[in-house]
Amino acid sequence: MLRSFSCWALTAGWLLSGGMLAAAENWGHWRGPGGNGAAVAANPPTEFSGTENVAWKVAIPGRGSGSPVVWEDRVFVVSAVATDDRSAGKLAFQTFCFDRDTGELNWRRTAIEAVPHEGTHPTNGYASASPCTDGKYVYSHFGSRGLYCYTLDGEPVWSRNDFGPMRTRNAFGEGSSPTLAGDLIIVPWDHEGPSFLYALDKQTGKTVWKTPRDEPTCWATPLIVKVGDRQQVVMNGENYARAYDLKTGQELWRCGGQTTRPAASAVADDELVYIGSGFRGSFLGAFRPDGRGDIAATRNVAWTIGRDTPDVASPLLSDGRLYFYKGKSGLLTCVDAKTGKPHYTASRIPGVNSTYASPIAAGGFVYLTDRSGEITVIKDADTLEVVATNRLGEPVDATPIPVDDQLFIRSEKSLFCISR
Repeated sequence: MLRSFSCWALTAGWLLSGGMLAAAENWGHWRGPGGNGAAVAANPPTEFSGTENVAWKVAIPGRGSGSPVVWEDRVFVVSAVATDDRSAGKLAFQTFCFDRDTGELNWRRTAIEAVPHEGTHPTNGYASASPCTDGKYVYSHFGSRGLYCYTLDGEPVWSRNDFGPMRTRNAFGEGSSPTLAGDLIIVPWDHEGPSFLYALDKQTGKTVWKTPRDEPTCWATPLIVKVGDRQQVVMNGENYARAYDLKTGQELWRCGGQTTRPAASAVADDELVYIGSGFRGSFLGAFRPDGRGDIAATRNVAWTIGRDTPDVASPLLSDGRLYFYKGKSGLLTCVDAKTGKPHYTASRIPGVNSTYASPIAAGGFVYLTDRSGEITVIKDADTLEVVATNRLGEPVDATPIPVDDQLFIRSEKSLFCISR
């Protein structure tokens, strides 16, 4: 039995208040508690705008497309902010903590000031990785500028900036996010130089294991799954989709077929792992993760799809359905996750034409974000039914996050809290 899990997202906290037992969710990682982009109990509004159903809105200086994360009464977000030394292109790599109820700034910390060693794609910045938190510490990953651990109150705990400079394909920039798993934080490091997958002790930052990867640049984020009594780190890659033993870093299985410069992250349910890519080709595979070695053309490949697969945005897995865009377009496909059989394919969604943010699910609905800031809501169902099209009024590349009755959206310039 395979179970997708995240030790950074603990079981929903239970608060005793006035004799009533109430659930409070956390969203400690950009893909949520299960790593699949779905919030089991959240129920945010389906209709909103830049002013309607906005509980608060705060300006975020600088630039970043990493999603916010939420833990209890705190919201964390990262940004790369221009310094006074503008002629040299020096940036301050910063973490912000906001009060979840009011949007007031609790603290703001600069990890490092540095001049990036290489350029980036015009649509990318230098703070594209999402932070993550386990409720005790918050971790901000700035790629070549390092990984930084803080307490929830903003006190520095440790830092690692000895990974070296990444050399990304075509200088498109960096963007993979780390993942917390038990006592470890998993850091992907795929680029045009020597590539690795790191496991660090999350308390100290010390390396527990470091596994070489014969992979070029990849922007995917690791997914942690449990298969029997063993935990696996599942990672996309141009050469192979792979899984590693969480305890040792040993490669367990691999399968080829992915396309060039993959960016989409894996998702998983209780039986299968789903990994795809869609730049200069199309491939999406459903894999049984109990295999070993090269599993191509074995029973461990449950099904594959060879068209209309996702590029930048990761797929969404919700209630037995797998949703994904065609490339970077807004053309949406929904398939049965167990069989790969389509419910609908490459369907045009009103207001959604160009996508970086991944789809998310909450409250029986799916939220689809266009780069322009239009967010279309459809029913989480086998048939396509548009519920609402919302205009935020600011471009959005970061994936929104649903928590309880709220939706947190990091736009190009702001952080929105959408609430009923």
